[in-house]
Amino acid sequence: MLREQICCNRDLSFLMEAHDGLSSAVAERAGFRGLWASGLSIACSLGYRDASEASWTQLIDVVERMVDSTDLPVLVDGDSGFGNFNNARILAHKLRQRGAAGVALEDKQFPKMNSFVGDRHPLADAGEFSGRLRAVKDAVGDELVLVARIEALIAGHGMDEALHRAHAYADAGADAILIHSRKSTADEIFAFANGWQNRLPVVIVPTKYYRTPASAFRAAGISTVIWANHSMRAATSAMRNVCERIITEQSIAGIEAEVATLDDVFSLFHYDELARAEARYLPVNAAPGQPD
Repeated sequence: MLREQICCNRDLSFLMEAHDGLSSAVAERAGFRGLWASGLSIACSLGYRDASEASWTQLIDVVERMVDSTDLPVLVDGDSGFGNFNNARILAHKLRQRGAAGVALEDKQFPKMNSFVGDRHPLADAGEFSGRLRAVKDAVGDELVLVARIEALIAGHGMDEALHRAHAYADAGADAILIHSRKSTADEIFAFANGWQNRLPVVIVPTKYYRTPASAFRAAGISTVIWANHSMRAATSAMRNVCERIITEQSIAGIEAEVATLDDVFSLFHYDELARAEARYLPVNAAPGQPD
């Protein structure tokens, strides 16, 4: 499903950020056809900074809960692979075991810093990063969609370097290229797409150039747009508002109409199926967990 959306679809595809089972289920209910397991959002949900502070084992545990919560394919933000080629291929192997559909690796040194924080973003050598990509491809083949994320524009190295790296990563076996920019307009993205000429599908993350309409991305031949952190940011804003209201008003009466009902939450996780299963499998006179 993910390969079809990114590599084979002639129209623009959209992946929605999720960072746990609940946000995954909400995105599926809204109608999205694929998920982005955001490194930033997962780090925030675990109480870490997006600076390689969360471990790869913590990441795959969260991904497993996301996979189990929906029927949607999950593209995982694998940061820089948590080390060299060996760490990257272990990560990919474990993600495949946990049911992920793809992994995106960025060409930064380890540990990495979030692309929107500060100006120090040292890149990995293009040849060394190509080795990470080849190692992942040799480890999992086509069982995971492999997206090579280029940070050259983030690091200030310019368009020629971005295109040079894109061609190197395509030769190394990447299935798609994610070109990242922190500009407030999409000019860099369109310049890259023009120079790249769709050798491989192009994935983008318009967090900063959010005013650009989807029609412009379609016209540029972009394959996939990732809405990369908006569930986490929406949850942060909503939780802050509710917490401040409750502590101020010393009551939940005023906010009850503004939050999801319990029935709404229960429906996301199919409590009705559990009730049907109990009727089918649990003897009438037996308490749950007790022998007949």
